[in-house]
Amino acid sequence: MSSIAKVKEYLARFGAAGRVMELDHSSATVELAAQALGVEGARIAKSLSFHMGEGCMIIVMAGDVKVDNARFKATFGFKAKMNGFKMLTADEALAMTGHVVGGVCPFALPEGVKVYLDESLRRFKTVFPACGSANSAIELTCDELAAFTPGSEWVSVTKLPHA
Repeated sequence: MSSIAKVKEYLARFGAAGRVMELDHSSATVELAAQALGVEGARIAKSLSFHMGEGCMIIVMAGDVKVDNARFKATFGFKAKMNGFKMLTADEALAMTGHVVGGVCPFALPEGVKVYLDESLRRFKTVFPACGSANSAIELTCDELAAFTPGSEWVSVTKLPHA
């Protein structure tokens, strides 16, 4: 079963499978997704995947922010690029999340993958995370995003642009 099919099956339990958009153009980067969806890049909910011990974690954040190392360290106890907290390679992301880079999302993940939602998303009424492929998305409120990722936690580990 393809990754997007797994995500649709996963989202069906929330009555949201029919809201998944399969796009004619790539949405693999924030810029491409914003173009394909006709929205500002900040509203793209990008998912970054990091090593965490033997497993991994995903941090979903607004498309216009970057990880703030001091906030990351204060939240998780380590700098983002030290002590095992480094980003997954493309091959690792596929193996550990079940999704290709550009389609990594907080849905239909293997057991044990921890999801964190960054406060940068709360600036928007709705955001657009990927749905398992490099040409998919779903429009969700932040409350829906949290509800559709049971066990996720809100964190503040990014710096806003111009901050």
